[in-house]
Amino acid sequence: MADAARFHPTSTHKPALAAFAALGSAWVFVLVTLGAFTTSIGAGMAFPDWPLSNGSINPPGWLQDVAMFAEHSHRLTGMVMGFITIGLAIWLWRREERKWLRHLGAWALVIVVLQGIIGGQRVTLNAIDVPGFHMSLGELLRIPHGILAQIYVCILIAIAAACSKRWIERSLPAGPRVRRVGIVCCILVLVQLVVATTMRHNGAGLAIHTFPYSTPDGHLLPASWNFPIAIHFAHRVLALVLAFVLTYFAWAIRRDRSSTMTMKAGASALISLLVLQILLGAQIIWTMRRPEVTTGHVVVGALTLAVTFWLTWVAHRDMIDGAAPLATPSRA
Repeated sequence: MADAARFHPTSTHKPALAAFAALGSAWVFVLVTLGAFTTSIGAGMAFPDWPLSNGSINPPGWLQDVAMFAEHSHRLTGMVMGFITIGLAIWLWRREERKWLRHLGAWALVIVVLQGIIGGQRVTLNAIDVPGFHMSLGELLRIPHGILAQIYVCILIAIAAACSKRWIERSLPAGPRVRRVGIVCCILVLVQLVVATTMRHNGAGLAIHTFPYSTPDGHLLPASWNFPIAIHFAHRVLALVLAFVLTYFAWAIRRDRSSTMTMKAGASALISLLVLQILLGAQIIWTMRRPEVTTGHVVVGALTLAVTFWLTWVAHRDMIDGAAPLATPSRA
């Protein structure tokens, strides 16, 4: 209680800014969903031009054709995301007292600009072959595009959390075990998503077409090896590791006396997402990559990263944004 009484916020709560930051962190999942669906149905080249679609912002027939709808809606949603990020970065720079948070907004803007450029180059460079690869240069750019998307999600979550009233007006300590395990979990989830992105864009989602075994006759290891099989098998191994590590992380949060009820609820949500993600992963194999199942798997993976990162970020609140020193009375 004495520590709480000595706590002084390092910034004032700005409800409008907090709501706008929360909007950005929610809208990004609309963008992720549409991007995942576009890739799942192979609609990334539904329009051969960029930034316009067939030379127009409202191309004829895009609401009737699924492939055109997926790609064009992804582009429109990305444009809206860009405007949200620009507004958020400017708002933070003009109104936010915390220098590190202003810089975080600037990094969000840098990444969203890079994402737009990479997304555009994926279309314009699609016809250029890369020696030694089965994908064109444009298709290869889908991999860094997917990886940057995950980092961008984390930055938006970090900004939204730091702008919230709970973050600003309360010190939220957490035990060292929760902090350490949280960092490990964030790293492992990010590595898993990098592996998943590489697997997905190399067409290796069905390189091992049986589950839970790797062969039809029930062997755990694949009968033969090549890059698609190896990256697919690595994805399964990491999923098994994460099943144990994320469960332990949730247990550590539930057991930590410093954890708030919100953090404990987040830990429960993390377990639910983990179970759902495993079931969706199995369904991808059993349904031979049905687009809606594959899209759900990508979105739940992004949500799992978001919740894991949020829990870790909140657990480090005092280290990231320590209490302000007591104000010294000014002399007249």
